[in-house]
Amino acid sequence: MVERVRPTASAARFGFTDDRAGELLSAAGWWAESGPVEGCENVVAAFGRAPDPDLALFCIDRIRTADPDAWPDLAAALRDDADLRGRLLAVLGTSTALGDVLVGSPGSWRLLADAGRTPTADYTTVLAEAIEDGTEVLTGPPAERALRKAYRALLLEVAAADLGHLVEPQLDRPSFTETTAALTALAEAALRAGLRVALREVADSSSATLAVIAMGKCGGRELNYVSDVDVVFVGEGDLQVATRLATTMARVVGNACFEVDAALRPEGKAGALVRTLEGHETYYKKWARTWEFQALLKARPVAGDAELGRRYAELVTPLVWSAAERENFVADVQQMRRRVESHVPSQLVDRELKLGRGGLRDVEFAVQLLQLVHGRVDPELRSASTMEALEALGGGGYVGRVDAAELRMSYEFLRTVEHRLQLRSLRRTHLFPAFGDTEQLRWLARATGIQPVRGQSRGEVLTAEFRRHAQRIRRLHEKLFYRPLLDAVARVPTAALRLTTSQAESRLAALGYAAPEGALHHIKALTSGVSRRAAIQQTLLPVLLDLLADTPDPDGGLLAYRKVSEALAETPWYLRVLRDEAAVVERLATLLGTARLVPDLLVRAPEVLKLLGEVDRLAGRSPDEVATSLRSAARRQPGMDAAVATARSLRRHELLRVACADLLGMLEVRAVCTALSSVWVAVLQSAVAAAIRQRSAELGAEPARIAVIGMGRLGGAELGYGSDADVLFVCERSGGASDGEALRFATSVAETVRRSLSAPSQDPALEVDTDLRPEGRGGPLVRTLDSYRAYYERWGQVWEAQALLRAKPVAGDEDLGQRFVAAIDPVRYPDGGLDQAKVREIRRIKARVDTERMPKGADPTTHAKLGRGGLADIEWTAQLMQLRYAHEVPALRTTSTHAALRALAQAGLAETADVESLVSAWELATRARNMAMLVRGKAVDQLPTSGRELAAVARVFGYSADDDPGEFIDSYRRVTRRAHSVVERLFYES
Repeated sequence: MVERVRPTASAARFGFTDDRAGELLSAAGWWAESGPVEGCENVVAAFGRAPDPDLALFCIDRIRTADPDAWPDLAAALRDDADLRGRLLAVLGTSTALGDVLVGSPGSWRLLADAGRTPTADYTTVLAEAIEDGTEVLTGPPAERALRKAYRALLLEVAAADLGHLVEPQLDRPSFTETTAALTALAEAALRAGLRVALREVADSSSATLAVIAMGKCGGRELNYVSDVDVVFVGEGDLQVATRLATTMARVVGNACFEVDAALRPEGKAGALVRTLEGHETYYKKWARTWEFQALLKARPVAGDAELGRRYAELVTPLVWSAAERENFVADVQQMRRRVESHVPSQLVDRELKLGRGGLRDVEFAVQLLQLVHGRVDPELRSASTMEALEALGGGGYVGRVDAAELRMSYEFLRTVEHRLQLRSLRRTHLFPAFGDTEQLRWLARATGIQPVRGQSRGEVLTAEFRRHAQRIRRLHEKLFYRPLLDAVARVPTAALRLTTSQAESRLAALGYAAPEGALHHIKALTSGVSRRAAIQQTLLPVLLDLLADTPDPDGGLLAYRKVSEALAETPWYLRVLRDEAAVVERLATLLGTARLVPDLLVRAPEVLKLLGEVDRLAGRSPDEVATSLRSAARRQPGMDAAVATARSLRRHELLRVACADLLGMLEVRAVCTALSSVWVAVLQSAVAAAIRQRSAELGAEPARIAVIGMGRLGGAELGYGSDADVLFVCERSGGASDGEALRFATSVAETVRRSLSAPSQDPALEVDTDLRPEGRGGPLVRTLDSYRAYYERWGQVWEAQALLRAKPVAGDEDLGQRFVAAIDPVRYPDGGLDQAKVREIRRIKARVDTERMPKGADPTTHAKLGRGGLADIEWTAQLMQLRYAHEVPALRTTSTHAALRALAQAGLAETADVESLVSAWELATRARNMAMLVRGKAVDQLPTSGRELAAVARVFGYSADDDPGEFIDSYRRVTRRAHSVVERLFYES
């Protein structure tokens, strides 16, 4: 590009960059040595607002030179008629090609006066009159020349209306869709005129009938300024004559206006140019590929025989709206987009407006795919226009409102840029200027109405906007176009998408719903009405019904989904997440059709739903991180009640998160126990801290330090979903208080904690159990450290030493807790181990527990806690070995059952194979007990042995729907039977 010479400073301030500007303005009579001539300031200023002021001025000078007689009228019009001035200078400052039209057709500038544009409804009449000579239709080159001249004149009017506001802001600015509709109407008129010429030229034309079907952007009424017009020809009668008519029409229109492209016809360029209606039907039903139905979405008769065109439309419409049922339909469309993108040269991919990443095709492919999948049952989506379809997709809930609005905005921006680039030389181009081409970028920015901002030129702002819109389109394209839910919806038969049809009930029964009438009632409740919510549910439910049908309890899952949906109806993101995240839908269906506890928690902790699509966030949170967050949130609350409410809320969230990850097989059983124990400890810590703060504030002092000692599964970090928190409360006077004052204070705190946490709630219970304290329920709730030490030294029973094996400080004063541990270590790890009398006592107690505590009628082979080879068997075995040998094997000094078992093998106190049997049974029984609670929705130790509950538990353990769930029970019994034989040897015989 030749660098322009700088003009005089006075001309430069009006936007001119060529030093000849002053001379040309002077020749026109608008410029004097001191600046604009009086009365002509508005003309000179208008040039400065043109996209390219120099280009506009040079073209005006060419018009003046070519038609000097008309110059006075034009000069006066430019000075006095703001509307004409805006339209003319905007066109001349944008398009060299349209400037040539104006120069080559003296007086044609008058077309831009008055209303400024011929009504689009008159385009066909205007072009028809242009190709007539009296009563005869012109043929050959004369017809083409006449058509070209009339077509260019109308194109000039469209461009002037589109651009005029850039120079004169008071001019109406047509919308993007109004401009593309006008360009389409002009193209249709040209096709009709070309066909009239062909009918005149071709011999025996009356022996054939031809219909012209618009495709692509013409079919969608969204044409560019310069574009091929895609068509398909349908003929009747003599097909040879019809083919000559089509060929002649394409030649006339191609030479005069634009290229007519029939490559989208059956078999493409290798196929016959014209086919009968029957020929099209045969091809589309037998051999057409997926992309051809995608193209037919925009098919629309525009010229020729109207009746034949109507019959063609009636033929292809049902084919288009059933195409999504084709095998691999979604994958085929996605593969076609990738193939189109791969053909863009790598050096141009970032500047390619049409085919590149984040380009126009990204929008069009995404919109068309959504239309074809969801439009089968929603006629509102059946628009050939990308913009209209986007609006319908957003309005119908298939796409988020914000996503639809952003996609529409970005699509319109890129199309506007494309229009301006094509107008420059009336050449077909889709390439954004090179990012370093400041002259081109400056002109294009002005032509698109971009204004400079502080520190950035117009070209820099335009480049940034282009990149922003391209990135947004690509992000939304990948979100919508590769949405897995699309594939799932496409696989659902069209009839099944019509959820209110009479066939729905029989389909539900076929899917496995035990009560199809009830299921249909739920469906109607969710989809009734015309709300956006109901529309989204209509999209989701066919997929959900199929997904729920694969769960152990489809009916219960659908009822749970209805309850959750109704409870979260006012949660703005709920349905959006389900619509946009297929993984969330699939996992939610699995959870709702498996576990009753999940929907109960989900309605009160809905934010967990968002985590279902992100494995790392669902299953990867650190228990320490969760605990820290819970304590911090509770600490910020103003009082005891608020602190406990916050702790409960966060515990509910965590309980649901862990349960979902557990049910979906994302967490190992020990990780589940650790997470549940950690959150229970954090709740205790928060409640104890809040109770101490509250009681201290009431007394004006803190007369005691308090420590909470975790016992049982809490101390061993082995809690399940329904476990209580076994604890001991220890205190020690402080601040000069007496033992009595310290005990009263600590007892008040302990009672407050127990009462607050065990208050009635819809969540799983938070019971603080202190029955393992000295003297049990008959003893004081809180003791001092010295009291505990004295009790265990004088009156401690062997079973109490056994209970202390899992004692661990969990809340309150850390130093006091550690001193308590030091005080009880000699009790739980007795020097020299246990004598035989105490061993026999433990065995006697265990036998009595097995006999007396087993519920009446319970099956000892499937009772996870007290059954043969169950949790009690294994834990008592580990604890007896700890009492006997921990004084000499440090590794046995642990509160963890799992760690204690492993230490037995490492110390040679048990065979490795025996330990593996015990570990396997403990993990199996722990998880089975957890799953039984999640499935039933309440704490339970007896595993289900039949029905849907057994099927649900078996499914969680990896058994498929085709497997007999009884196989899980058989497997459970085998594992626990093997463990029980080990227990018999290690506990009773060793």
